[in-house]
Amino acid sequence: MQENALPLRDLHLPDPVGWWPLAPGWWGVLAILGLVLCVVLWRSYRRWQFNGPRRYALRELARFEAEYLEHRNPVLLGRQLSELLRRGMLAYARREEVAGLTGNAWLAWLDRGMPLPYFHTEGGKSLLDLPYRDPEGNFSDVDVNALVAAVRMRLSVPLGGTA
Repeated sequence: MQENALPLRDLHLPDPVGWWPLAPGWWGVLAILGLVLCVVLWRSYRRWQFNGPRRYALRELARFEAEYLEHRNPVLLGRQLSELLRRGMLAYARREEVAGLTGNAWLAWLDRGMPLPYFHTEGGKSLLDLPYRDPEGNFSDVDVNALVAAVRMRLSVPLGGTA
């Protein structure tokens, strides 16, 4: 080495700024996002829990349909559908409001909040007398598919009329 030469080295840049630890503002943003996520998950769970009786009723309806295709007994199907509707509506409405309804008042209550009056048509009206008919009688006047469709619509549409 020469005496007048300076001992210089190459330039060394500092390490790049890392993303960790986070700045306090980012911690606030993460806390707010976490809170929003918790609220959304909680509300989704509550909605899923609230719709539990509706899901159960629709599964039962599918089971009753499958049984009807085997036994072809409209009187039994009428009894099952009538009981299913009553139990399904009691899960969402006050007992005092639903339990005592019979006849056309029951059908009018079932049509409440529906896009069309399914229970004031021929298919839905058969819900009133079908469970009490003679199982050996003539059922040519009963549209079982329309009755099942009306029950399915009532169970699918919430009482307020919104999905």
